[in-house]
Order: sequence, then structure tokens, then C-alpha cells
Amino acid sequence: MAALERVWALGRGLGTTFGYLFKPRTTVDYPEKERPVAERFRGLHILDRHDDGLEKCVGCELCQAACPAHCITVEAAENAPDAPTSPGERYAWRYEIDLLRCIFCGFCEEACPTGAIQLTPRHDLIGFRRSEFEVDKRWLTVPDPRRATAAGPAASGGAGERAPGGPIAG
Repeated sequence: MAALERVWALGRGLGTTFGYLFKPRTTVDYPEKERPVAERFRGLHILDRHDDGLEKCVGCELCQAACPAHCITVEAAENAPDAPTSPGERYAWRYEIDLLRCIFCGFCEEACPTGAIQLTPRHDLIGFRRSEFEVDKRWLTVPDPRRATAAGPAASGGAGERAPGGPIAG
């Protein structure tokens, strides 16, 4: 009787295995094809700009206060009246995010009164050292549309290219 139970269990296990042989594949040939992410997915951060090229971030530090993981560092400075960086009186001269500490909760995005910080659907974090995941304002800020050339945004060192060796590929 015990031998019959063992044979039956083996047959059930092999039946499950053979059943999957005839089903369509669920794997994706990444990175050639990417699996679609949910509409509300929160991925990598960007610091957005206004259409005129000024940064939206005014250095209010509300995103830093709202972050439960304490991974955002913002330091503000006074705007130069002759060459402003942002439309407010201040701008964020230092903006850093530690992506390894970040829990991608979106509280920073909710707290921002100007809509400067946004979480994108990008999720391809690549790096071998911790320092590659500590990103600064240069890495986060989208390219200035006034400086974009005919070659496209990658020529101005923008979002498609990112910092050399940074966590975003391509």
C-alpha cells in the first residue's frame, strides 16, 4: 500500500511538471522587452523643471521632513536675483537621496508643494557599490529644455544618460 501511495505521489508531481510544458511562457526577455508596471507603481525619483528651464524645487525641505526612511537631504540657498535657479526666493543647492534606504513610499511626492519631486515608473537600479546609489541633484534633475540640442536630451546630459556608472542603465 505504501509503495502505491509513493507511485501515486510521483505521478501527481510529474503531472504538474508536464502540465507546465504546454502552457505559454511567463518570463520576459529583459532588457529587450520589459514587463509593464502597474499604473500606480513608484520607481526612481526625478526633480522636474518648469517649461522655462527653472527648477521646480524651491528648497522648502518638506520632502525631507515627510520621508519616513530619512533618506533625503535638502539644503537651501538664496536665489541670485540676476540669474535665478528656481522661481522662489530660495533653491535647493544640495539635494541628495540614498536609494538603498528609500522605501519608495511616495510621501516625498505628496509633500512637495511645487510638484518638483516625482516617482517615475523606472525600476532598473544597477550598481556594485553603495556610493552608486547615493544620488545627487545633478543625477536627479531632468535636463533643461532650453539647453536641449537637435541631437536630443541625451546630448545635454539629461535623464536618458544620467551620471556615468549611475544606477540607471541606458
